[in-house]
Amino acid sequence: MDTLTFLQNYWWLLISLLGGLLVFLLFVQGGQALLYDLGRTEQERDLVVNALGRKWELTFTTLVTFGGAFFASFPLFYSTSFGGAYYVWMAILFCFVVQAVAYEYRRKPANVLGGKTFNAFLLVNGILGPLLLGTVVSTLFTGAHFTVDRLQLADAGEGSRVVISQWASPWHGLDALANVWNLVLGVAVALLAMTLACQYLMNCVADAAVVGRARRRMKPLSLGFVVCFVAWFMRLLFATGYAADPASGEIRSEPYKYLHNLLEMPGVAVALLAGIVAVLWSIREGWQGRRRAIWFGGSGTVLVVLTLLLCAGWNHTAFYPSLTDMQSSLTIANASSSLFTLRVMAYVSLMIPFVVAYIWYAWRSVNRVPLTRAELDEGEHPY
Repeated sequence: MDTLTFLQNYWWLLISLLGGLLVFLLFVQGGQALLYDLGRTEQERDLVVNALGRKWELTFTTLVTFGGAFFASFPLFYSTSFGGAYYVWMAILFCFVVQAVAYEYRRKPANVLGGKTFNAFLLVNGILGPLLLGTVVSTLFTGAHFTVDRLQLADAGEGSRVVISQWASPWHGLDALANVWNLVLGVAVALLAMTLACQYLMNCVADAAVVGRARRRMKPLSLGFVVCFVAWFMRLLFATGYAADPASGEIRSEPYKYLHNLLEMPGVAVALLAGIVAVLWSIREGWQGRRRAIWFGGSGTVLVVLTLLLCAGWNHTAFYPSLTDMQSSLTIANASSSLFTLRVMAYVSLMIPFVVAYIWYAWRSVNRVPLTRAELDEGEHPY
């Protein structure tokens, strides 16, 4: 394996890891979606919001980092998806902007809009955020309507405007909602976020009423998630994918491509199985009311998403299939940055373990003592 190929695979691994962390941290959105279900009084809702408020910035930061890493390492995907499917990406951006506004102004003095308005903002982000993100991620497997003309780069003069990617649908990304399997994964991600939110609140809130509701609500949510995910995953195993010839780069269709990827990458398959078992174990732990459920659920979620994204991009697989022109499909080989850019960013990525260690330390420090109603009155920054 040459240096460029190694760095392309390395950066796809990092992006997949960031994707796994992002899906895990969506428990913040899941808790917001259950705000009025878990909090029946204003004080209980304040308790839920303040427990989630300890972590909402991590989700937002991870989303931005995920997008930035994609832009730097695979700019052709960024320009194709973010530049073409801008309706759905603008909807996602709107969801997260209103979330930031809600946490910042929900309990500000002289709040003219009232707390209920910002609660509605949290509900919008909590429901639409995971649903839309899951739907968009599914397009990495089901494909999208776009074309790519790489010859435009060679014909471009200095200072000219080059359009390499063209979106072939007037819906600009909203057409992903017309694919039932995209919606199935979107619903699965939303239900998983709510399940993880229940586990998180059981871990960090010391209130019998809120914890009891979270435990009861987790049962139907987790069952719904399992049904949706199993249906989507079984369909994926038998789906036709796009494979790239390693010598010529020519794209061809391959039946059972993702099943073949798991069989040809046994390490990825084992990690996927371990992640699924961890998520299922977390559900069992949560049903029994154990606080440690979130740690199994979080680690399992990261492993499952990581391995699924590796299946989408590794092993000469088109990670963004084009439904309009097969040869326009994007792979980690034809969509990546230059060798120089990937190498420089690889040096920067060596700081990631230190950042992860700091996040872990901050998480443990903030959540060492469960949140109580009394602490809301004493807190310096209530949300």
